[in-house]
Amino acid sequence: MPIVLNQHFRGTMDYWDPAVTHGLGKTREVILFNNAGIASSSGEVPSSIPQMGANAIAFVRALALSRADVLGFSIGGMVSQEIALQAPDLVRKLILVGTGPRGADMSASKSAEIFAGTYDPPEHLWLAVLFSPSAAGRTAGLAFLERKLRRTDRDPEVSEDAASRQREAIGNYIAGGESMQNHLKDIRLPTLIVQGSNDVIIPTMNSYVLQQKLPNAQLILYPDANHGSFYQYPDLFVKHATIFLDA
Repeated sequence: MPIVLNQHFRGTMDYWDPAVTHGLGKTREVILFNNAGIASSSGEVPSSIPQMGANAIAFVRALALSRADVLGFSIGGMVSQEIALQAPDLVRKLILVGTGPRGADMSASKSAEIFAGTYDPPEHLWLAVLFSPSAAGRTAGLAFLERKLRRTDRDPEVSEDAASRQREAIGNYIAGGESMQNHLKDIRLPTLIVQGSNDVIIPTMNSYVLQQKLPNAQLILYPDANHGSFYQYPDLFVKHATIFLDA
């Protein structure tokens, strides 16, 4: 069963951690893609998460896949929920990392100030976004950047216009609060939710909400971890994900 990965805000195919993708790839086909309007993909980024989900479904069907597992990280986790809602026949199992539901509570998020900051070198933005500020978190973050940047033939960065439309889509998705979450009971697929103990981008409590409201979900919280918890513990994540997918 192949697994299709949906990427985070401002991320391209080259932003995935090779330790995660290669780890998963030892036992299954791993499919990475840029959704419409992202990096080298043509088209325009939609201003709604449901439309991003529809585009992802069209991509999977264009590959002539009748079924796949789906993993989504951050905004990609929101897109993955929409894939499961719109095409439940297409998805066997779902992995949601560092994400939240429609109407997610973002009041404690530090996303705006982190992305507005200045970093030297600029790539260290991703240390603040993805990793805990502890010594162990920073060490794991620097190791991630080294792995990520081994690939030199890289996709173009996400344009400012595309990023702006992603922000608009996220804003539309979280509007309305808890009243927008009744749909979660309809996602009955086996779901693994993975999160850091202190996610400063999409606050950790949102993963607990997902676990409580999805009928067939389990939650793993990694200690001393932030938004990119599975990059801080890539080997452990691959083991947990493989157990879940093979069960």
